[in-house]
Amino acid sequence: MNQTLAMAGFALAASITPGPVNLVALSCGARYGARAGMRHVGGASAGFTLLLLLTGLGLEQTLRQWPALTQTLRWAGVTFLLYMAYQLARSDGTLDMDKNGARPSWWRGAAIQCLNPKAWIAALAGCAAFTSGQDATALWRFAALYFLICYVSVGCWVVAGAWLGQKLESPRRLRLFNQTMALLLGLSALGLLN
Repeated sequence: MNQTLAMAGFALAASITPGPVNLVALSCGARYGARAGMRHVGGASAGFTLLLLLTGLGLEQTLRQWPALTQTLRWAGVTFLLYMAYQLARSDGTLDMDKNGARPSWWRGAAIQCLNPKAWIAALAGCAAFTSGQDATALWRFAALYFLICYVSVGCWVVAGAWLGQKLESPRRLRLFNQTMALLLGLSALGLLN
């Protein structure tokens, strides 16, 4: 039971704190509402859980053997996050729900999580702390627990964004909000290079 509580605390701390996935979730909620934003939440939660499972099943050893692969993944992730920030920054501030380009999607949520350097660090640290040298049951328990906590945590950011979206009624305010989120996302991505 103590290990399960420690796993839950780690998952909550890593999932609910500000980071690229949560900033995108906040923006999705503000721009498209909570219901549409939940597609991002589902994809982000599934994407991280897959990353956690792969890490626990041996990806960590592969990355240690091939440090260049780790750097390539880091740069790919930062590039993807900067692209997302650029897309957000160039938004015109209208709430056109029929736009296809940047609508929240399950696949985009999963991709951002799999390319997010913060997620890689959390997966590696979590597996090292809670599943190394243990039976596979600990890994599966950690993954299931993490999925639920990640879903609720990222979902909170979408709901907060939806609430903010109601307050940002004018295109000018929404454009300013999107540009602020883009700046924070860009800074967050660049901060992951250290």
